[in-house]
Amino acid sequence: MSQNSSLSYRDAGVDINAGDQLVENIKPYAKRTMRPEVLSGIGGFGGLVEISKKFKEPVLVSGTDGVGTKLKLAFELNRHDTVGIDLVAMSVNDILVQGAEPLFFLDYFACGKLDVPSATDVIKGVAFGCEQSGCALIGGETAEMPGMYPEGEYDLAGFAVGVVEKSKIITGEHIKPGDVVLGMASNGAHSNGYSLVRKIIERSKPDLNAKFDGERTLADCIMAPTRLYVKPLLSLMQSITIKGMAHITGGGITENVPRVLPANVVADIDSKTWQMPKLFEWLREGGNVEAQEMFRTFNCGIGMVVIVDAADADAAVKQLQEAGETVSRIGIIRARSNDEHQTQVK
Repeated sequence: MSQNSSLSYRDAGVDINAGDQLVENIKPYAKRTMRPEVLSGIGGFGGLVEISKKFKEPVLVSGTDGVGTKLKLAFELNRHDTVGIDLVAMSVNDILVQGAEPLFFLDYFACGKLDVPSATDVIKGVAFGCEQSGCALIGGETAEMPGMYPEGEYDLAGFAVGVVEKSKIITGEHIKPGDVVLGMASNGAHSNGYSLVRKIIERSKPDLNAKFDGERTLADCIMAPTRLYVKPLLSLMQSITIKGMAHITGGGITENVPRVLPANVVADIDSKTWQMPKLFEWLREGGNVEAQEMFRTFNCGIGMVVIVDAADADAAVKQLQEAGETVSRIGIIRARSNDEHQTQVK
């Protein structure tokens, strides 16, 4: 190409047509997530959403997150259909713990060169996650940035906004000794601890496509998407007072439960009250990871912690089980002694 020849954006590595095709590909999936409050569709400069009149004193709750280094495994395994679900779940589960009903979601997809089929798989996953949590996918950003990312790789970020009645915000302030700690089962490692997961894979060199847990391969178990707890817990809030919830993300059970506890109490967690999934046993053995390190890195089979009054515990377990969730009584709240750590896992 001569010094004076005409250059286009495509010559610089950005394919506007590919971006347009991606938008067209995802429109039908985004349409399935729409809520009555949404006033605009995909493709505009901004998404317009009104707040439902059912709220007397609406409070907006926002959250943002990514998928982390689990994406590296998605690239290596060429599996792009579940990381979009992870992206949604990480944000909507977070805002849920304060009692918020997810209202809308936006995604940010960045790559060096846009591969429309894999990007479509990712955003289809985002739309599925939104649909399963009753959250409208109202827009996002696809950024094609030549030279910023290795070939075949991309990064994801997500942004969720929910709404809660001011009088019904869940703060954890009323948690007291004697309250019961319930654990809702995870689908796997969700989207946390994957730098360690990848290190263990590097050390163990397993056959990721071999049968591992029943008919599921090890790759299936490692890439299982983050569980969405929105609908069963929003329903539970209508019938039972939930005192506190903790989404078990980075920092595991040990570091996330204290985020919802008053300073004067401790959550005593008994790890023998639930069956740790085979994946975590494999990670513990493959990395020779100490037990307490497991609990402060991974969810170890508990993706959401729910704290209720002892008198409500049986009814809460029954309702969540009827909604299809696997729930265990995993602990009790007690008074704190001096400055001890607020989650004790034994």
